[in-house]
Amino acid sequence: MIVWSCIVLGCIGGVLSAAIIVCRRFLADYGLCAIDVNSGGRTLDVAGGQTLLEALRSAEVFLPSGCGSRASCGLCKVRLTDGGGAVLATERPLLTQGDIRGGIRLACQVRIRGPIAIELPPDLLAVRLYRARLESAGMLTHDTRRLTFALDEPLEFHPGQYVQASIPTPDGPVFRAYSISGSSADKKRIELIVRLVAGGAGSTYLHRLAVGGQMDFAGPYGQFRLSDDPESELICVAGGCGLAPVKCIVEHLLSARPQARCRLFVGAKDSRDVMLMGFFGGLAGRHPDFSYVYSLSNPRAGPADWAGRTGMIHHAVAHELAPGGGRQAFICGPEPMIAAVTRVLIEKGLSRADIYADRFEAARTWTPAG
Repeated sequence: MIVWSCIVLGCIGGVLSAAIIVCRRFLADYGLCAIDVNSGGRTLDVAGGQTLLEALRSAEVFLPSGCGSRASCGLCKVRLTDGGGAVLATERPLLTQGDIRGGIRLACQVRIRGPIAIELPPDLLAVRLYRARLESAGMLTHDTRRLTFALDEPLEFHPGQYVQASIPTPDGPVFRAYSISGSSADKKRIELIVRLVAGGAGSTYLHRLAVGGQMDFAGPYGQFRLSDDPESELICVAGGCGLAPVKCIVEHLLSARPQARCRLFVGAKDSRDVMLMGFFGGLAGRHPDFSYVYSLSNPRAGPADWAGRTGMIHHAVAHELAPGGGRQAFICGPEPMIAAVTRVLIEKGLSRADIYADRFEAARTWTPAG
């Protein structure tokens, strides 16, 4: 009896599955649908039924995305001015009420079933796909690798911007965001600093990629700009691999304005995680108005060979930085560090408008820290 019940249930399940496939094939054929970009600035004719993110990518409009369309990163936010249906439950955790009222949606969750109108910043329309070859690579720490890629075409980017690496997986390519850490003066190369994350598709692939291997990148992404005021002092605070975009920013600033005033604060867990100290020491030797401080939050966890500052990095900022104005600050790292450093900087006299943050847990774009 039980066997026959299983057989009947299996048959019913098979029939229902086949019915769903048929319905999707014949009843959910939406044909070609138009995407109006920026009020007629560009019109894309795409196949209906796919997500907005997929459709834009097929038209070589590369929105940032980092979670494989699982609605967990929030990078692919886009403003819809018409169409797209109701906001889905999968989107709501990453959208504020202000976002929803303003028509902001997650492109990976919006399925195209008819004409859609969207608004995109001009810089996103300028993003392109680049082919690159791994030219050199080496370990900076026990779990952090520096990779230098030669590009097939020049890439114009600003310090602090990032690219999205196309990572091959059994289910197709996924995109992962990595800040550019190398000098913006070399247009034919990009340098990335990648910490190995257990189970991470992007970091695992990039740590295994051999010299000579090919990689596609979309970019550049990010809109922030350094202050043009020659009297402004730059304050940079980085935690872990947050040092990648900060390295690019500091290197560019001191190359463009050798006499610029710049203070760098770097936080790490223990001495095994300290990277690029020699590089910044070299910069300090050539630029008298540049200084740097490293601080270890848990020095006892690593080798007992650290003679520098210990404690959380925001404590180092509070101790070393004198009060004053005329400053611009950039913070890159995990959210708790950003919040703590922001409080200290405001106490030191910086305004929220002059403090920018690149959050690891959120979209990889510099935003006001407040």
